[in-house]
Amino acid sequence: MYPILTAFLVAPAMALSADITALPSDALSWATTPEGVGFAALNGDRFTESYLAMVALPHGTISPPHIKSADMFGVIVSGEMTHVPVGTKPMDGVVLGAGAYYHIPAGLAHISSCVSQKDCVTFLYQPGAFDFNVVSQ
Repeated sequence: MYPILTAFLVAPAMALSADITALPSDALSWATTPEGVGFAALNGDRFTESYLAMVALPHGTISPPHIKSADMFGVIVSGEMTHVPVGTKPMDGVVLGAGAYYHIPAGLAHISSCVSQKDCVTFLYQPGAFDFNVVSQ
């Protein structure tokens, strides 16, 4: 189900025809941040415009409190995550597993965590450029 959703939403990478794009998961090009978070661009340049991407977080990852300048929309592909406003403990948040949807409004200080025993992968859409502005708790 999720590969079909991903193929429907991504920009052409491996065109089967003029209307269909199919990108197998093993064809994703992953880049890893110094913190160990993986990003695989699907559409758009996340640093300059709206984008679609797959994001992988190692299990146990807890982000520092931060805000984003654009809304973030996501669907969990694997693992379990929480996204909580600053002031809430990550384990007190709703645990989101595969197939779960989340929306984090622009400007909301929050903490994102991969709380499962396995790594987390999520599909993201952001209608503006990616940023990660750390704030104090």
